[in-house]
Amino acid sequence: MTEQIIESTGNVFADLGFDSAEASILQMRSKLMNDLRSYIESNKLTQVEAAEKLGIAQSRVSDLIRGKWEKFSLEMLITLEARAGRKVCLEFVA
Repeated sequence: MTEQIIESTGNVFADLGFDSAEASILQMRSKLMNDLRSYIESNKLTQVEAAEKLGIAQSRVSDLIRGKWEKFSLEMLITLEARAGRKVCLEFVA
């Protein structure tokens, strides 16, 4: 039996069948969450320190680190990036 290999679109959410608008938003949220987790880890921040820096509760930092993407809107993730002193550059491709 031969397995069919399908080339990725570059967006795992689109590949999973989400419509293009939702797939784009989910991909952006995923990238921002990963970036924030990397920021916390690279700066060796505890969850309490990260919560203070980001202006959120420690439990929300825990959600972020654990990848609970459904608990964070795109707008909230952009706000957290700004509070961390980082700029968000969104890429639009036709």
